[in-house]
Amino acid sequence: MKVVIAEDQGMLRGAISRLLALEGDIEIVGEAGDGEQALLLAREKAPDMIVLDIEMPILNGLEVAEILREEGTECRVVIVTTFARSGYYQRALKAGVHGYLLKDGPVAELAEALRKIKAGCRVFSPLLTFSMREETNPLSERETEVLLHLKQGHTVAEINKLLFLSPATIRNYISEILQKLEAKNRIDAVAIAQSKGWLK
Repeated sequence: MKVVIAEDQGMLRGAISRLLALEGDIEIVGEAGDGEQALLLAREKAPDMIVLDIEMPILNGLEVAEILREEGTECRVVIVTTFARSGYYQRALKAGVHGYLLKDGPVAELAEALRKIKAGCRVFSPLLTFSMREETNPLSERETEVLLHLKQGHTVAEINKLLFLSPATIRNYISEILQKLEAKNRIDAVAIAQSKGWLK
């Protein structure tokens, strides 16, 4: 099977590629250090499988997966990440990924997972708990938008100019966000949403 590896850490990317290439039935046809490069390789090389890290420059792995799904590619997408975050996991499922694995496993396990996916299975790390799979983002799109501005350090006055919402409305959104996330303050709310992968 033809595989593209996308991972922004050069040494790790090289190690995964070399070890997978030792498997008789796996051919590494491209390596990418960022999401944009990964997307180009997926289009040019027409691999059977693309292995994506999530946190990469330009486009992250989830964005690449979403674009490939929209394009109707036959390339199967496998996320391999250090992040067992519910928001990331749910977004990956919506993007139609065929696998979601954590980096703490040996490369032999990754090779076996790729074979199962090639055969038509979907493979997800057993460390992803049922509760994580079921946990949903309680924030509305507008609340998420307000929280993203808070993450960027914007004040209520600045958000008022950017979103054309009254200061009172913005404060109401912030109050709802704190309540829904059970956060102590705005910084805590950002940290909670970030840790769960609910902020893009």
